[in-house]
Amino acid sequence: MIEVQHLTKTYRVPLKEPGFVGSVRSLFSRAYKDVEAVKDLSFTIQQGERVGFLGPNGAGKTTTLKMLAGLLHPTSGAVKVLGARPQDRDPAFLRQITLVMGQKQQLLWDLPPRETFELNRAMYGIPRPEFKNTLDELIALLRIEPLLDKPVRNLSLGERMKCELAAALLHRPRVLFLDEPTIGLDVEMQVQVRQFIAGINQRFGATVLLTSHYMQDIAALTPRLLVIDEGRLRYDGALTELAREMAPERRVVVRGVEPALTALGFVEDGGKMVASVAPEAVNALLTRALAAVPLAELGVEETPLEEVMGRYFRKRDPAPPEGAP
Repeated sequence: MIEVQHLTKTYRVPLKEPGFVGSVRSLFSRAYKDVEAVKDLSFTIQQGERVGFLGPNGAGKTTTLKMLAGLLHPTSGAVKVLGARPQDRDPAFLRQITLVMGQKQQLLWDLPPRETFELNRAMYGIPRPEFKNTLDELIALLRIEPLLDKPVRNLSLGERMKCELAAALLHRPRVLFLDEPTIGLDVEMQVQVRQFIAGINQRFGATVLLTSHYMQDIAALTPRLLVIDEGRLRYDGALTELAREMAPERRVVVRGVEPALTALGFVEDGGKMVASVAPEAVNALLTRALAAVPLAELGVEETPLEEVMGRYFRKRDPAPPEGAP
């Protein structure tokens, strides 16, 4: 489905000395340096998989997605998506994929979403009956009926994002490249978008490759993780395995601030009390906490994915010793 072998993307970046003199000199003689955004990247994704693509800012995630979608040409290496080379931009290939970028939009700003949907129908050559059936289904799933005839400029960010998803999925793509699809959305809208993406995957077997800074998106949608840093693949495996390795403990959480629990190792955290213990010690701690505060409302959680990833990157890049430059 998606095969990436030794993929590399290098940009040639111009250098300029600071100030006016530097600007004048750059008109006559310009120096350059090569910046590798993606370095020797290899992985395979099977049909119907939902895969999270994580890494810090500047790691190469968006550059990789653009190469997989054919918007950028690799400097070296090979990419195959649905058996095609994305950079060839073959129309048959483009009709089977979609790229949704949370910070970009394809909706026409001064026109209602319905007009963009019609434009996409014409561009993709979707037969009218198929278009109507798909659009009706997307309208129901995303609950966008009241938005269809409002100018896009009058829609909220969340409303616009739902219409963006509908526009991107009208041709029923087999592969979804999603780059920050819930960025800027409120919590309720994020949940709706996640449920919609999961539904599309389950109902139509669409392959999903998702990047997001919201770890809730990753935890809810993608059992498998690809972690990239400085353009290189650092981890490829199950989310549960990474969490088990980096954060095997469990968090016992008590609603409200209960000073009596401090002696048991609990600390206050945002209006609640939290203690981290090994899985085998959870039951004993629950018993002691209820003995100390009989009416306490208790819960047990796994370590949040944000903390798991933070530990992963701190482990890879330990702090320099004191006195180091």
